[in-house]
Amino acid sequence: MKIIKRNLFQTAIIVLLLAGCKSKEEKVVATDESAKKPNIVFIYMDDLGYGDMSAYGATEISTPNMDALATGGVQFTNGYASSATCTPSRYAILTGRYPWRNKDAKILPGTAPLIIDTAQMTVPKMLQGEGYATGIVGKWHLGLGSGNVNWNERVSPGPNEVGFDYSYILAATQDRVPTVYIADGHVDGLDPNDPIEVSYEKNFEGEPTGLDNPELTTMKWHHGHNNSIVNGVPRIGFMKGGESAKWSDVDMADHFLAKAQQYVKEHKNKPFFLYYALQQPHVPRTPHPRFAGKSGMGPRGDVILEADWMIGEFMKTLENEGILENTLIVFSSDNGPVVNDGYYDDSEEKLGNHTPAGILRGGKYSLFDAGTRVPFITYWKGTIAPGKSDALVCQLDLLTSMAALVGSDKTGEDSENLLDAFMGKSKDGREELVLEATSRTAFRKGNWAMIPPYKGPAINKMVKIELGNAEEYQLYNLENDPSQKENLAKSNPEKLQELIADFEKIRGNSNDGIQDLELK
Repeated sequence: MKIIKRNLFQTAIIVLLLAGCKSKEEKVVATDESAKKPNIVFIYMDDLGYGDMSAYGATEISTPNMDALATGGVQFTNGYASSATCTPSRYAILTGRYPWRNKDAKILPGTAPLIIDTAQMTVPKMLQGEGYATGIVGKWHLGLGSGNVNWNERVSPGPNEVGFDYSYILAATQDRVPTVYIADGHVDGLDPNDPIEVSYEKNFEGEPTGLDNPELTTMKWHHGHNNSIVNGVPRIGFMKGGESAKWSDVDMADHFLAKAQQYVKEHKNKPFFLYYALQQPHVPRTPHPRFAGKSGMGPRGDVILEADWMIGEFMKTLENEGILENTLIVFSSDNGPVVNDGYYDDSEEKLGNHTPAGILRGGKYSLFDAGTRVPFITYWKGTIAPGKSDALVCQLDLLTSMAALVGSDKTGEDSENLLDAFMGKSKDGREELVLEATSRTAFRKGNWAMIPPYKGPAINKMVKIELGNAEEYQLYNLENDPSQKENLAKSNPEKLQELIADFEKIRGNSNDGIQDLELK
């Protein structure tokens, strides 16, 4: 009898100790040691706008596989990238740190050095510490090496040095050299007898360019894309050699899908993190012939359909391997949409009634909401209940939130624990958020958006997007005016001053990092 009482007492003590270890602020994390930690996959689109998915209101294009994630998980209507361009957003999603804190977090050339400090906490590094295998497949664009890269040797530091066990990437963007894949630091398929040379300053003697040899191009450049020609496409930057390693543009989506599927199959028996960074619908838009002409909107629409199919095939792989119900998917985009972004590709002419930004104002490069408010979905079959949420969430918050999910105490400098919101258990998000576009910053608090005065053009005429620059402060109530048509700065000075004060507490008032655009 005494033994039974003693065992009951010990059990009670253990239960109390376990309960006491949970603070009121701690999010729900499985305490059963036998419970398997979930796989985590970030599916990251490139330039997909808020209005580019049928689940977000698009009527001229159908994205059934993306929509299945939205209708089967939590579809956020106030989900944000940190920035209106690619490199800064990619920096933020991996580090949980505002990109404007890093002066190098801006659109990078393909020869830029790595901008993530190898000592910095990142999502993959945090997950490595919890026993996860970690991999990246797709677009990187966060710099490689430490300057003066020799592409004919192992390029380091790179993804492997900031937390990824496995890395299969393109260095920058599809429209920039080098036009090769890089596997764990090595150019894939490189012939040592045909070494690669890359420069963003001057061309190599005898190499044709889009500017001088337009007859060699199959895609005509509109602005900024008139250097080395690869596969008939003029690029940004100059490259020589490496012929056997050059990618096939039309096969890129299939190539990355195969690598992502292979990663899943090889790591299905232990928890893994996969950062699957698709290149669509960034320029140059080069749909595989299976998708060319399918959207009726030109190549931009076609590559959205292509990406949607790739996502469907990837989800089938998770299901076929028996791990779909133990995999958390986070789907989003690095910034808002742009139609003509450097090539004549019929995307403007064939856009028709499609509105890539949906009801939002602006687009890529813009401080208006369409620059950073993007499709944002969390999906976990059988665990996350389907629904919509207007919680204010940002990709910044994924590091700390994923840490809470897997039981890590790691955090990101600007990353909040919004695990309950991501799991569909709460409609509460963050209170405020600094948003960035080409080193300019604006502020979101509650339903209000404030844009400080900036010098510079109101519209980028090359891409036909409003940038948000104005001589006076702008204040918008997004609940009543999601299209940001009515500036309330003069009619509501108290709210304006409140937002300015809160913004400056985070951002400071020295405007460090603003380049060629002064705050008045």
